[in-house]
Amino acid sequence: MKGYTDQLQRTLFLQETPRRIVSLVPSQTELLCDLGLESALVGVTKFCVHPSHIRKLVKVVGGTKQIHIEKIKGLKPDIIVCNKEENTKDIVAACQAICPVHVSDIYNIQGSLQLISQYGVIFKVQDKAESMIAKLKQELEDFQLFIKDKPQYRVAYFIWKAPWMVAANTTFIQYLLELNNFENIYKHLNRYPEIKVEEVNKEEQVDFVLLSSEPYPFNKTHEAEFGRYYPNSTIVLVDGEMFSWYGSRLTKAFQYFKKLRLSIQINQA
Repeated sequence: MKGYTDQLQRTLFLQETPRRIVSLVPSQTELLCDLGLESALVGVTKFCVHPSHIRKLVKVVGGTKQIHIEKIKGLKPDIIVCNKEENTKDIVAACQAICPVHVSDIYNIQGSLQLISQYGVIFKVQDKAESMIAKLKQELEDFQLFIKDKPQYRVAYFIWKAPWMVAANTTFIQYLLELNNFENIYKHLNRYPEIKVEEVNKEEQVDFVLLSSEPYPFNKTHEAEFGRYYPNSTIVLVDGEMFSWYGSRLTKAFQYFKKLRLSIQINQA
């Protein structure tokens, strides 16, 4: 029996390397697959869309906030991987009655690298984990060089409609906005607050309103609607996975951020 520490500083004990994994977090499902552990996955959520075939091969056990606990029990997992933000305390408690549970808690790149390292140790895929970490560090370094001379823009980042919700402080999205040299006009608020767009000060400088593709699927049809509330802003549809998935998706995110920055600079010219 060996003890491992998760990102909440909880200790989970494993008798051997887990061979049957249930993942209740989409970005962590993708990470596990990219670490070569796809064949060990026995349960995922309905929101686990990467890789695209995973839900056809693996049992779907519910969502991230509502799970089918009996389905999970029936899969006889060796470990269940969760996230503090994505999953509730009740879900984690229910899962702990089945088997050891690893909970991630991520607000920045360092937390992402730590998670990858922890998975490398727990699942005995250290070489792949270290290779991924090295790639991420290089991508981050290259992006920081790219962004350092780029102008700062004031932005609002919307994640939901009815009610309107934005990403604010103490979120991974906020960390990546800052990394992109975007000043979040709602950074004085916490987490994912509801706002009333009807009461927005139309005179306040907001260069870009960023509409995320997830969790709410904003699309072209919403641009005109936001144009009424932010008449002096440019409305931009952005890939929400790039701004909020903290696993192996980050290996693609920095190239996406470069293209995004170049495209909005053209619009601002």
